[in-house]
Amino acid sequence: MVTSLLIGSLIIFLCVLINKFSSKVGIPTLVFFIFLGMMFGSEGIGKIYFDNYSMSENICVIALIFIMFYGGFGTNWNTAKKVVKESLHLSTLGVVGSALITGVICHFVLKFSFWESLLLGSVIGSTDAASVFSILRSKKLGIKENTAPVLELESGSNDPFAYMCMIICVMILKGGVSSFEIAKTFVMQIVIGICCGFLIAKFTIEFLKRYKFDTEGFDQIFFVSVALFSYAFPTFFGGNGFLSSYFVGIILGNQKIKNKSSLIHFFDGITGLMQLIVFFLLGLLSLPSAIWSVKEEFFFVFLALTFVARPVAVFLLYSFEKVSLQKKILVSFCGLRGAASIVFAIMVLGSGLNVSFDIFHIVFGVVLLSIILQGSLIPYVTKKLNMIDENENILKTFSDYTEDIPVDYIRVKITENHPWIGKTVKDINLPPDLLIVSIQGKDGSILPKGDVVFRKDDCIALTAVRFNNNIEFDLSEMTITKESDYLGKKIQEISLEEQLIILIMRDDKPVIPKGDTIILEKDVLVLSQKK
Repeated sequence: MVTSLLIGSLIIFLCVLINKFSSKVGIPTLVFFIFLGMMFGSEGIGKIYFDNYSMSENICVIALIFIMFYGGFGTNWNTAKKVVKESLHLSTLGVVGSALITGVICHFVLKFSFWESLLLGSVIGSTDAASVFSILRSKKLGIKENTAPVLELESGSNDPFAYMCMIICVMILKGGVSSFEIAKTFVMQIVIGICCGFLIAKFTIEFLKRYKFDTEGFDQIFFVSVALFSYAFPTFFGGNGFLSSYFVGIILGNQKIKNKSSLIHFFDGITGLMQLIVFFLLGLLSLPSAIWSVKEEFFFVFLALTFVARPVAVFLLYSFEKVSLQKKILVSFCGLRGAASIVFAIMVLGSGLNVSFDIFHIVFGVVLLSIILQGSLIPYVTKKLNMIDENENILKTFSDYTEDIPVDYIRVKITENHPWIGKTVKDINLPPDLLIVSIQGKDGSILPKGDVVFRKDDCIALTAVRFNNNIEFDLSEMTITKESDYLGKKIQEISLEEQLIILIMRDDKPVIPKGDTIILEKDVLVLSQKK
């Protein structure tokens, strides 16, 4: 147990260092996670033998649930809805086209059976949103012609469709199913997945309107349960759980939810951890000798998918739309393969289907080449195609974009003796960089129009431009005890030389100090002093 914890903590520490290093050299972090897993694997220095595909499938499914849920939750629908038509074409017909073309090529060149070839094409048919946008966001690449939201919506929504194609191929290869059963499975996957997703999202919204979380952090735990339930519930009835998870995520992510920014950061971290686990697990499961033995196969599949199947599918879908050649090329090139392909390959092995070729290590090689070659070259290709838009912010594609606006909020409580009581908004003389944006009173929220009168217990929200300069002051705390020299004294009676009391925490509530504020026992003084 202790040894496992030691190894696990070491791995996490290495991953933190790797993330920092990869952002500097411009290589996607996920590549290092794969090699880290290989290093600890049975043919690496760690000598950890692990071949439990059933356990791996369960872990990977949980990881993919969070990846799919956050893929929807982090999408800004106001930006994405402008390109929903072309994105859905790419995520449905584009997946089928890529899988079909890849499968046909593999069938005739690599001599795999037809349905096994289509199975391979389906497994690697979807693109990976996390891989693409970790690169675009880290490099802050704004792209012309609404290409970023197209890539995001396509990458987030095409995994469920690739999953359905994979399931149908597995059913056909196992035999004993009719065309009616296949069509029934296809329809149930979509209908039940969407309907359950809508119902779960609707219930969650209504629940949040009526329930208040008393303990900080419980809202994050609640959303974890929602993400898991959004997959499990429709899957129990034969629906597509991944489609439901994405659908629930995109509905909830575009609602006005309390602490939404913290939720996005929480799921950003969870998704990052899930990606880490999946790629480390992939490296641990893989055998370098087996990878080398199928090097010709996965290299050919990568070339066929990247430079034939994906471009042909993209160009055909864009043939009836007015889209520049540069955009078609960039969308074709940004089809990175990632976590979903790995999960689907493990699912095939977990289904008990006997495939005539090593599907796991072939997919491993394709994903590895995709992340290393395509991932590293996306900024270069975007620049060469003259598709970088200096006036476009990639962050607008995400639902947490507003946090990047340099504005902070200030809270003012109108107490009994407050000088604003009885005055109107227009009578208040504020500094030029402050603005009253909301008044929360006994009757609810009030718009701060000029003739609105301030009343006792009103809570005022003001905005100010965020101070972005480095603040050369340190903060420290002092707890007042019975022996303290400051106990019972007023702020104005205390001499702290180069320190200033900027806040008093009293019974876990903040008190803004004034000259006549009296220091009480158990007060926690927050002091500011020059560095």
